[in-house]
Amino acid sequence: TIALHTLIDVMRSTGARVHVCRLSSAAGVELVRLAKAEGLAISADVSIHNLHFTDNDVGYFDTRARLTPPLRQQRDREALRQGLADGTINVLVSDHTPVEGDAKDLPFAQAQPGATALEMLLSASLKWAEQSGVSLMRALQVVTSAPAALLGPAGQGLGRLEVDAPADICIYKATEQWQVEPGVLHSQSKHTPFAFDMNASLMPGKVQATLVAGRVAFELN
Repeated sequence: TIALHTLIDVMRSTGARVHVCRLSSAAGVELVRLAKAEGLAISADVSIHNLHFTDNDVGYFDTRARLTPPLRQQRDREALRQGLADGTINVLVSDHTPVEGDAKDLPFAQAQPGATALEMLLSASLKWAEQSGVSLMRALQVVTSAPAALLGPAGQGLGRLEVDAPADICIYKATEQWQVEPGVLHSQSKHTPFAFDMNASLMPGKVQATLVAGRVAFELN
């Protein structure tokens, strides 16, 4: 919050447009909300980990929960969820930071922070929507058109299904759930807090195929 206070003061004096990465606290959400109400050109994102987990999930210092920013209290998580729902937070990100096994097989304080997350992004957004009573359109918006909009002219056509737009398409089965287990992940790193237990790791929306610029980049066998 000290960094955010400083940043917002600089924005007032310079008129700069700023995007804040990885909000993680209730106080941070409120600062961004007040800055937007003031008319400052500020936007923000939150990671899927801070949206779904709290410091209680660290358990007995499980290094899969060693993340940056760290997991915080339940009231912080609830503020983040509400902030994403009401538009204070613009975007949901995976914060995909894969870490090799040797860097995680250390005491908690010495382990490298980070987790594999890209494969959970869509499902994490859908799960947040289900748990928070958010519409499907908002759940998809925060991982598609909303981040594209922040890019301004550079993001024109991205994140949308329309004529002449880049054919970047994810096809998923909405009614199918899948279990997050190390064996099903394609990332070289398998460390993720979503694999803690059967309840947390049961995710909605199984991706069937991904197209990038009209070409199949992934297809479920």
